[in-house]
Amino acid sequence: MKTAVSTPARNGSGALTRAAHETLRAHLHDGRLRAGAFLSMPMLVETLGLPLAAVREAVKRAEAAGLVTVVPKRGIAVMEADADTTRECLDLRAVLETEGARRRLLCAGPPDLTELRRQHEEMLARARQSLANGLPRQAIAVDLSLHDRLSGWLDSALMTQLYADNRSRIAIIQNVRPFLPDRIVPAMEEHLRIIAALEAGDIGRATEAIRQHLHQTMRWWGVEP
Repeated sequence: MKTAVSTPARNGSGALTRAAHETLRAHLHDGRLRAGAFLSMPMLVETLGLPLAAVREAVKRAEAAGLVTVVPKRGIAVMEADADTTRECLDLRAVLETEGARRRLLCAGPPDLTELRRQHEEMLARARQSLANGLPRQAIAVDLSLHDRLSGWLDSALMTQLYADNRSRIAIIQNVRPFLPDRIVPAMEEHLRIIAALEAGDIGRATEAIRQHLHQTMRWWGVEP
């Protein structure tokens, strides 16, 4: 007679793996594990505070997403934030966001972006008036709100996952190239042009506005094509 596999044990193992994966991504996103860092597996296990088996599985997933590289018999290397990688990640983001905008406007017409536009206008006004502490962090949240909206219109599980993995790579890069106050004003202005084009239902204008935002972001990060 076959012995049934314990469901609670299986679920417990899956929960630990998910926890390790989420914790590893959080460490990569917020800069606790920085671009180019190298750790042995025991060091990573201690850093994440989770069991070895779960961390190993999390590392496999992170490697598949291009966030880390496993060096056999040595350890784990966090992705580099060099010019080529930065350029490729930003380019991929623009391609996917352009497709998201195109699909939304063709299939459902202009979206209601009233709240998104309000948030951007408020951040733009604050950035013009003051460079107060905490502003860059808040600006990143507003900045990502538009990027996430564009990717949400892709309506494809595969492309959405590709976008999410690329978003994580850009987060790692941003810890090396921070969102400085001087970039907030032009970034918000570029986003507002994208929002205006989307509200007008103008695919050509939206595509051009996304392209211009890509170009200016590359210039700011010193990785022009």
